Amino acid sequence: MLPLYSLGERIAEKRRALGLTQRDLAKRAKVGLSTLDALENARLGELGFSKITNILTALGLELSLREASSDRPTLEELMEEERNDQGLGRRG
Repeated sequence: MLPLYSLGERIAEKRRALGLTQRDLAKRAKVGLSTLDALENARLGELGFSKITNILTALGLELSLREASSDRPTLEELMEEERNDQGLGRRG
């Protein structure tokens, strides 16, 4: 399971990759700037589903459900693989 602080880190990475400020993303996602800042900086204990989906949608991302399985890579493993591929100059 992906903890909220880790989701906040991923959101911050994607936001920066898109060249957006926190203010830009907060406005697009219709969430408070302080909420987004707290999420990205691991100061938020919980956040409602609609706010999370608004933020992800504003970044061009979405949540998906799948059966839990230890045979499949975790999101963190996939993100690490993507970072490694980008570091090698590959395009996916």
